[in-house]
Amino acid sequence: MPAEPRSPGNDARFETAMQHATLRVPVFAPAEDAATVRRRLPERRWDCASHVVVCDGERVAGIVRIEDLLAAPDTATLDELMDRDPPVVAPGADQEVAARHAVRHGEAALTVVDAGGRFAGVIPPHRLMEVLLAEHEEDLTRLGGFTRATSAARSSSEEPVERRFRHRLPWLLVGLAGALLAADIVGWFELQLQQQVMLAFFLPGIVYLADAVGTQTETVVVRGLSVGVRMRHMAARELLAGLAIGLALAVVAGPLVWWRWGETDLALIVGFAVFAACSTATLAALALPWLLDSFSFDPAFGSGPLATVVQDLLSILIYFAIAAAVVG
Repeated sequence: MPAEPRSPGNDARFETAMQHATLRVPVFAPAEDAATVRRRLPERRWDCASHVVVCDGERVAGIVRIEDLLAAPDTATLDELMDRDPPVVAPGADQEVAARHAVRHGEAALTVVDAGGRFAGVIPPHRLMEVLLAEHEEDLTRLGGFTRATSAARSSSEEPVERRFRHRLPWLLVGLAGALLAADIVGWFELQLQQQVMLAFFLPGIVYLADAVGTQTETVVVRGLSVGVRMRHMAARELLAGLAIGLALAVVAGPLVWWRWGETDLALIVGFAVFAACSTATLAALALPWLLDSFSFDPAFGSGPLATVVQDLLSILIYFAIAAAVVG
């Protein structure tokens, strides 16, 4: 017997026709007359009484609309009144396909029938409406790039200033702590800066390129998660794209630095640092939104500040580590 319908607002979203179906509907044999069916209908409470399902044993023979039943003569049988070819769906049919199937056939409810033609339940009208509304909202949020749960997206957009402050400030405080740590990291490499002052000139550019590459990846990941794309479907492609972008930027940056300043060591440092920083920025931008989403934090609030500070720290550390290895 199918599970009793539950409100999508109180549970995870359903996906198949069977998950919306109920057996608590009037079911009668083809030989029953209209007067008998009308008399027996009030004997119990139904989840859906918009249609009477006519079954020959376990198999669905047809359906009778309640309005046709109420207007029929007392002696008319359900076999005479029923629609012998009603719209039906399989239990595993996608919920949106099922709802649209009912709409196209002008039916307020939809019968679920298994592969053997046996009656499996009826999807009530209110469930069909809920499915259509939910699918419509999902399509709109997909176009807008919002979170998959429209209620969460609406809440984030309409929350008062005080709540916005509380949601965002903690992540920015993490960023402030990261900025202080970045100053310490630069201090660790004071000797290299004294030996090669020009290293300081390229630090903002290295950090910017890594942040830009990470932001692009982060945007793709957050939007993908918001519409239900699994991380494993995005990770490999984004990592390869990050490596390719880092390599392309390094191939351009290294020769330009050598041509402009004539410093071979500096060109090597900048080239390798650009490649490594952009590659690790892609990895951080992939991992952090996924972790936040896994722990039920909104990636839209946390991934930006957190990914930025992690990428900046890694970029600075990578840059000066390569400089220390090359300059000595």
